[in-house]
Amino acid sequence: MVVGNNSSTAVTSISLTRPSLPLRGRSFRALVLAPETPLGDWFSHLDALVQRSPTLFSERAVILDVSGLAKDSLREDAAGPEAAEPAEDATDAAAATPDIAGLVDELKQRGIRIMGVEKAEPAWLGPALPPLLSGGRPAEMAPPEPAKDLELLKEPEPVKPPEPRKPNSLVLETPLRSGQSVYHPEGDVTVMGSVASGAEILAGGSIHIYGALRGRAIAGAGGNPRARICCRKFEPELIGIDGLFRTADTTDPKLRKKAVQVWLEGDTLRMAALD
Repeated sequence: MVVGNNSSTAVTSISLTRPSLPLRGRSFRALVLAPETPLGDWFSHLDALVQRSPTLFSERAVILDVSGLAKDSLREDAAGPEAAEPAEDATDAAAATPDIAGLVDELKQRGIRIMGVEKAEPAWLGPALPPLLSGGRPAEMAPPEPAKDLELLKEPEPVKPPEPRKPNSLVLETPLRSGQSVYHPEGDVTVMGSVASGAEILAGGSIHIYGALRGRAIAGAGGNPRARICCRKFEPELIGIDGLFRTADTTDPKLRKKAVQVWLEGDTLRMAALD
């Protein structure tokens, strides 16, 4: 309302725009721990593994898979209604719930921080626990809708498979020192020197070491069961091919300090001397 003046006044409209919030996706490699009962024995095996490889879980994303505990907690339900007592339903349900908080705390005391829990019931996780994660399993195809036109009934044109990637080898001219890690998913890795204890190599292809292997060597990391590990002096902390692993105490002591090759035969890691 304007008093004493008939002239119009221009009003400028100012539009305030909230700045956009940038969101980016990022993927990381994660290790998965899957506890099994009895937990005392499982923790004993874990402690022995950490003692042999103290840096195995250092600066690594770790996921806790509790499917083994979930199966044990549901055995009472599978026994049928005769095994249940209505008066003690609440007590039985509490006893059947895995102690995820205690498990996470035990792992934290060992220097293993859990970033997420997999295959757990939402009711098992409180606000102070890592979040529930899903995924990591093959996605199922949704059934197609009924065709509304005869044109839709024609077979689709075949999709050309992607061209295989060309092998790309990586050659390291210097030895790998303790604490160093090399990840080469596209091909073979060749080390002209030795791999020290506490060092790690992950290769999509084979690993060739012209010195001593005292650290960890994981070949075929991209799903290549034909990959191999060869070294002139066999003293590893851990070896693995295409997801199958062996620690130092599960290798043949007669092969230690010898030239050795490691390969995958079915679901078994084979080792033999090269001399």
